[in-house]
Parts: sequence; C-alpha cells; structure tokens
Amino acid sequence: MAPVSVKRILISESVDPCCKTILQENGVEVTEKQQMTKEELIAEIQNYDGLVVRSATKVTADIINAGGNLKIIGRAGTGVDNVDVDAATKRGIIVMNTPSGNTISAAELTCVLLMSLSRHIPQAVMSMKDGKWDRKKFMGAELYGKVLGIVGLGRIGKEVATRMQSFGMKTIGYDPITPPEVSASWGVEQMSLEELWPQCDYITVHTPLMPSTTGLLNDTSFAKCKKGVKVVNCARGGIIDEAALLRALESGQCGGAGLDVFVEEPPKDRALVNHPNVISCPHLGASTKEAQARCGKEIALQIVDMATGKALVGAVNAQVLVSSFSPDSHQWILLGESMGRVLKACTASKEAYGQVHVTALGESLKKSTGFLSSAAVVGLLTEGPQKGPNLVNALPLAAETGITVQADHKDNECEACVLEVSVNGRSYKAVGSVQAGVPVLLELNGSVFRQPVPLTGHLLFFKAANSTELLLSVTGVLAAASVELQSFSASTACSGEQWYCMGISSLLGDIGALKSLVKEAAQLTV
Repeated sequence: MAPVSVKRILISESVDPCCKTILQENGVEVTEKQQMTKEELIAEIQNYDGLVVRSATKVTADIINAGGNLKIIGRAGTGVDNVDVDAATKRGIIVMNTPSGNTISAAELTCVLLMSLSRHIPQAVMSMKDGKWDRKKFMGAELYGKVLGIVGLGRIGKEVATRMQSFGMKTIGYDPITPPEVSASWGVEQMSLEELWPQCDYITVHTPLMPSTTGLLNDTSFAKCKKGVKVVNCARGGIIDEAALLRALESGQCGGAGLDVFVEEPPKDRALVNHPNVISCPHLGASTKEAQARCGKEIALQIVDMATGKALVGAVNAQVLVSSFSPDSHQWILLGESMGRVLKACTASKEAYGQVHVTALGESLKKSTGFLSSAAVVGLLTEGPQKGPNLVNALPLAAETGITVQADHKDNECEACVLEVSVNGRSYKAVGSVQAGVPVLLELNGSVFRQPVPLTGHLLFFKAANSTELLLSVTGVLAAASVELQSFSASTACSGEQWYCMGISSLLGDIGALKSLVKEAAQLTV
C-alpha cells in the first residue's frame, strides 16, 4: 500500500514517553496536550494527521469530523469503545489499537480479584487498619477444586485460564470465535452459556462491549447460576448489568464481585462500590508500568509501520487493508482505482451504479480481492480532483448509496483484474493488469487494445467507427488546442465502433470539439 502521510500527531493523554520518542525518531512531529475539554480538542484536532489516546478521551463524531486532516486514531490499549469507529470509518480514518499491550496486566489483575474474593483480603486489610482482629468474620474458601467460567477466550481469557489452573481450578468457557479445539489445547472446555452458568463457582468476563455482550450477566443469567457465585469484570463496564448485580448481591445469589470497570467512570451511583461484598478498583487493568510502556511502544511502532507502508497491525476498521501491504500491492491498488475512474468517465449514463463486480485473476491475486474491489469503488465514486473516498470508507459509502459490490477470484495463467459495473440495466467492463510495474488497461467495453494502455497521465478515450481519416481528424483537434499526442492505442476490431485511447500532454479545454468526429469521448487524469 502507498505510505499514508502522517506528519503531525497529537497525544491527548498520559502515554509512556517512549511513544513520543519513537514517533519523533521517525520524523513525526508530536504534541502532547492532556485534559483538554471536548471543545478544546475540536479546535485543536484540525492541525493533526493523527491522534493517540488511552481510555479517558472520548473521540466522538464531532471531534472526528473536525479533524479535516485526520488519517489515524491510535488507542494505546485494547478496547476502542471510547472512539466512534463508525464515524471514523465514514471519514476514511483508520482506527488502531494495541490488542496485546495490556494482556498480562489485565490477566494478573483478574487473578488478584479472584483470589481476593475467595479470601476477603481487602476487607480484612481494612479491618486490621481499624485496629480489629476478626479472624472468624473473614472465613474464606479455597480456589482448589472450584469451577471458573471464563466468558471470552481471547488473549486475556487464555492467560487467566492458565494462571488459575495452577491453583487447581477447573476452567470452562464460552467464546463464539475461538474454536473449541484451540481453547481445549490450553485446558478450557467450551460450552454454551446455558450450560456454563449452573456449573460455575466463579465467573470472569473478557469480551469487548457491544450490543451482543451488553448485560450478558443479568437477572436471568444470575438466576441460572449457583447460589453464592462470585463474579469478576476487568473488561468493560456494562457487560455485567450493574442493577442486576446489586440485586443478586443483596439476595445472596451472588456472593461477591470484583469490579475494575463501570458503566459510568467514575461511578456516581456508589451502591456497588460501597457494598460490603464488592471489591472495586478505579479501572486499573492496564495500569502497570510494563503495560503502559508496551502499549505506548506498540502504538507508535504500528503508526510508523503503517506510514512507511511496511505493515498494518491493530486496525479495527480496515481489515481490507491488511493484505495491501505486500511489496507489489501499491501498483494493483492504483490499477483498481484507475480502472474505476476510466469506467466512470466512459459510462454514457450518469445515473447511479447498481452493481459493481470485481474479479481477480491469477494465483498471486487470491488474497487481493478485498483491496482491489475497494480501490475500484474509490475510482468510481471520486468526483474530480477534490478529496474523495479511500480504501477505508469506499465499501461503506458504496453500501450507503445502494451499490452492491461483489468480489471473487478465479484461477488464470495471467494476472489481471476485471471490473464490471451495471448502470440502469446496462453493463460496462474494463480489464487491466500490471506490466513491468505499471498499471495498464487491456480491454474497455469489449474493445481489446492492441497495445496495453498505461494508466498514467492525461488520457483521451473515444469511441468511433474505424476509418483512415479518424486519427488525422482527432490529432487535428488536439493540434488546434495546442495539445500534444504522446501515445496512441487502437483496439483489435477491424470493423464497427471501437474504443481508442490517446495519451496527451494536457486535457482538452473543450472535449465537445470531438463530437462531430466520434460517437463517445471522455478524458481524465490518472
């Protein structure tokens, strides 16, 4: 992929100093401004190509829309629920996180809370500080032989499982993505939530916060659990329904809770925090020196790798771009976009596109259908020289406008890209490839060019019947406009109307001068 220009980055929170150092060492200007209000951030963000945050900065649609130059939002941590990812995607801005940066710290805190719940350690400490010696009051229970239910078997869930197994706990879990055979290899038996709830002595959640996980532990699920079950949430506030948890604590259905996260942070409603069977922390999951250094370093390196075209890691809204960082992908992206621009220019109807179908031909393009289709849509939707869609937002924008985009791959001896679009029942087609590192057009609407057309510079396409006078007449129009002919390619058809392409020194001021000579004409710069 072509390098994304990232010259100035704003860090709006306390991020490990190594983040700034790495960025500066790679030629990026870095400004650190903490504790800005929303209004201050809106006024400031327009001056930057990138924004780096942790969890306190709420990157809303208003802030995103104010960042006219924004290309990257980097979250130095795991979750991105403080970033309006949909708004960023629509603006073509890459949202990136560091999914492994705080894994160990979050897992260790989870284990600490599980152990603290089993032995009432925080309550015993406070009792001692009050001068008391209440041994009977803080009678605990062993973790050995107990069942731990882990909801969410990603990086953190795995680390929690392996650590708690060392205490002799049986670990069971649920995850709709991680294959059961994978979790089984590190000692977690997977099952449905309905099967999991009744078996657990302890439950810990490690999922992202999304509609399907909001209120995952609620009145109904608590009722299915063992009486006295203990729960831990070091993931995101809202995964456990806070009102339902309070009711379960008061009834004794839940025997204790370890909470590092809350729906509202800091929580104004202190009912859970003040409950005697709740251990709470002020969102400390990633608050270790090691995690902060790791997250700061990872987000900086990921931004540098993206900006230099080396790799794309941690992008949560641009998976289509991951395969676009191979050494030769840049020219294929240019090809897809240029073919889209050619078909747009040479489409007789100006009505909206109905369907776009991109076919990648050849073994080496097997993983390229995603970025080829996005690139083609970029070309089709770009209006003039102004800033248009990019690979991040092309497909969502196409869907918004009612365009159906299909992409597939076919085995073929030659590497090529086929772009077909339908407009009001009519179909248009272009075939292109990359030859000697240059994107070229091989075919346009049934006309196969004798010489591949290099898709670079100023191009004049026209459709006309084959005649000996045609070329002389068209070059006469060019000469009258002081436009030089630099290249010419005709199609192989010997009779009937066919497409021709000329490389020219500059675009014609009035393409209407060709109307009496050709049936159709279009010009563009690629």
